[in-house]
Amino acid sequence: MGTWRTPMLGILFLMCLAATIQAEYIKYKDPNQPVNVRVKDLMKRMTLAEKIGQMTQIERKHASPQVLKDYLIGSILSGGGSVPAPQASAKDWVNMINEYQKACLSTRLGIPMIYGIDAVHGHNNVYNATIFPHNVGLGATRDPDLVKRIGAATALEVRATGIPYTFAPCIAVCRDPRWGRCYESYSEDHRVVQAMTQIILGLQGDIPANYTKNFPYVSGKNNVAACAKHFVGDGGTQKGINENNTVINFHGLLSTHLPAYYDSVAKGVSTIMASYSSWNGIKMHANRYLITDFLKKKLGFKGFVISDWQGIDRITTPPGANYSYSVQMSVNAGIDMVMVPDDYPGFINNLTTLVNAKVIPMSRIDDAVRRILRVKFVMGLFDNPLPDYNLVDQLGNKEHRELAREAARKSLVLLKNGKSSKKPLLPLPKKAGKILVAGSHADNLGYQCGGWTIEWQGSSGRITGGTTILEAIKSTVDPSTNVVFSENPDAGFVKSNNFAYAIVVVGEPSYSETAGDSLNLTIPEPGPSTIQSVCGAVKCVVVIISGRPVVVEPYVPLMDGLVAAWLPGSEGQGVADVLFGDFGFTGKLPRTWFKSVEQLPMNVGDKNYDPLFAFGFGLTTKPRTAV
Repeated sequence: MGTWRTPMLGILFLMCLAATIQAEYIKYKDPNQPVNVRVKDLMKRMTLAEKIGQMTQIERKHASPQVLKDYLIGSILSGGGSVPAPQASAKDWVNMINEYQKACLSTRLGIPMIYGIDAVHGHNNVYNATIFPHNVGLGATRDPDLVKRIGAATALEVRATGIPYTFAPCIAVCRDPRWGRCYESYSEDHRVVQAMTQIILGLQGDIPANYTKNFPYVSGKNNVAACAKHFVGDGGTQKGINENNTVINFHGLLSTHLPAYYDSVAKGVSTIMASYSSWNGIKMHANRYLITDFLKKKLGFKGFVISDWQGIDRITTPPGANYSYSVQMSVNAGIDMVMVPDDYPGFINNLTTLVNAKVIPMSRIDDAVRRILRVKFVMGLFDNPLPDYNLVDQLGNKEHRELAREAARKSLVLLKNGKSSKKPLLPLPKKAGKILVAGSHADNLGYQCGGWTIEWQGSSGRITGGTTILEAIKSTVDPSTNVVFSENPDAGFVKSNNFAYAIVVVGEPSYSETAGDSLNLTIPEPGPSTIQSVCGAVKCVVVIISGRPVVVEPYVPLMDGLVAAWLPGSEGQGVADVLFGDFGFTGKLPRTWFKSVEQLPMNVGDKNYDPLFAFGFGLTTKPRTAV
């Protein structure tokens, strides 16, 4: 008997070992398996709590290893200005991400979280990152290749801090400059916006040939998941009021606000963010027809749809009045991931109750989770979940700053050059006895960058690394030229100083979203006073720093030159490059420049189109070397 038992025990042991090895092979952890196979394998292992966790995005300030593990959180974000520490380094960011990610990886299934941030004109929350011109300025360049290169540079800087996901690009078609987010829109013309969706290929990488149509795509560790936003009609609200109602028929929506989404989906955009706004009275966060039937089914979008910050709360008036209803309406409409961002226990409890009561079907939860996991697998998050320090030197590097300088140059639009066309003022001579630089925006890096820079609303002063326009002028002129800076000089000072010419830099303060809504679109004082006191006394070029066309008609006769510089970003040298003729002016208006706000809304192609400067207008100059 003993001799028989021994080989049998050996066989049993080998069988157990084989079974153990078989059990340890987990398909979803195998990078060689196709994405859909991995998603399917993981989903069959997940509990309802784990699925709902994947649909939950919380703000960084609420995240801790314990919270992430207890609530099985699938995503974290930094809101505007939400940083690990003031002036945090790239390494500080990587360390924070890794602490959170390790907690997520320690859960039963080890599903990595995805960290998102608003890198909307460069990696703008991060100190010393390169700040590119805002989208309105990029629209003025009419250069999709430039925008693609900006996308690639931004992706590297975002990855330098360990982050794999940006809430960009904004592909709104701003139809009324009174909207506080108009600078986030490339143009009033959907064709310009469509061309600029090239940024998605910069952010995510070029799609390989024969790649699955409309499937999310992220090339690798140097790229990030992108997010086309805000779906849909955000730029068409009445009077440009933020988060308001877009009143337009379906054909109008289709022909103006939707075209750029066709392009974005075709370019493999990973995610799409819903808009706070309504379409003909129906909140977009609750619009099942547009999110599910149109975007997911008709356009075939295979990535995930994310809500905006407390976007589901705002389905009701006042926001949060009936949170359970908001959860029900938004998830049933097709929102896959909810940017909660604060009350995550309330969101999770409400969603769990609604699913258990069969108010939200399990099939809807599965669709949401399938899409979220698809993006996580596609971008390699399961295979490389922990960032390292390999890219930290990419943050704000010289090459990226040169690119931002190029973008600033190409974004400038020359609206007036000389009191008569025979006597152009620009380009300005570098050698001049004494010149005046004036205005609130000449030496203010924060104003030059605009909103969504370091802070959500942006701010004034030296808020990050970069070059102000005044500094750029000083480094461009001949060493013998005396540059005098006076922020708001009186006419007497200007007249008595015998200046060869003056450069006046004025415009809007920084703002974002609702805080930027404006019914009058005037340049705040002392801007107009500075224009009048300086331009009334000496030859002057006025450089407007603004997120949109503003009221300038009363002052144009006084000016010898007028330049729309939009929000040029951290590299003010790009402005001086063109003012002094090292490069020519090439930018074209991405928006109609109105005479008075009473004309608004007024867009190219309208019946009574009577602008101060028409859409597409822009004078050109030749570089001085070619003169």
